[in-house]
Amino acid sequence: MIPVCDPMDPAPRVPSFTVPPEAVDCHAHVFGPASRYPYHEARTYTPPDASLTQYRHLHRTLGIERGVLVQPSVYGLDNSATRDALRALREEGHDYRGIAVVDSGVEESELDALAADGFRGVRLNLLFKGGIAWRDVEALGGRLAERNWHLQFLVDVSDFVDLETRVRRLPVPVVVDHMGHMACHKGIDHPGFQALCRLMAAGHAWVKLSGAYRITGRLQTPYEDVVPFARRLIEANPERCVWGSDWPHPHIPVPMPNDGPLLDALVDWAPEAEVRHRILVENPDRLYFRG
Repeated sequence: MIPVCDPMDPAPRVPSFTVPPEAVDCHAHVFGPASRYPYHEARTYTPPDASLTQYRHLHRTLGIERGVLVQPSVYGLDNSATRDALRALREEGHDYRGIAVVDSGVEESELDALAADGFRGVRLNLLFKGGIAWRDVEALGGRLAERNWHLQFLVDVSDFVDLETRVRRLPVPVVVDHMGHMACHKGIDHPGFQALCRLMAAGHAWVKLSGAYRITGRLQTPYEDVVPFARRLIEANPERCVWGSDWPHPHIPVPMPNDGPLLDALVDWAPEAEVRHRILVENPDRLYFRG
């Protein structure tokens, strides 16, 4: 039976610090209604509706002015829900971008159409075995490089053979979801995590400081065991870190958190206001909004 996810907390709390103007939430999803946007039969989970109206309410409460909507796995290759949300945001005068999911044989005309709707990258799921072959990753990367797009990886860095060498050979920027999606109990010195830090330091990879509840061993915020991992990533290269809410937090292994405390965690990860400004404004501006 496909599990049904808990709904998000509908009353996000205002963060405890002042979020800078033009801040960007670099990772979120919209879902439903299922009657209009049917879910893929082979999905891992079934989410409750998470509407564009609720998403905008989240950002108004948090003080977020821009965002990046990521195509969720439950829709497979059908980017319609994310695409329609981006179109609606643009019609309302908001500046948002998207990350699509496509296969390696996608037509150039479809990539052109996605670009016109605000998409700036492609997400690849490398977390689960049996997914896309690496040769297809390389082929797709070459095509995206010509568009100034990037590849976004959902990957457990502790369980992917030779990720560092493979990423260094790609002709396109790589963005790694959820701090590398490696469980905190494996430790900050794990070779996979250290390889990710080296990729960042060399400018070969960006990391989303998101999804702390996906790697923590705790059940409630604050997720203290995540702090050294987030700080180490920022130390590796503060110009290659961006922040994402991961709203509406689908398919998570802990009780549903409130979004205010999730954003407040950034103060523990990056105590200096100047560094937070890079993470929330300057870095995502370069990655998603220029070019």
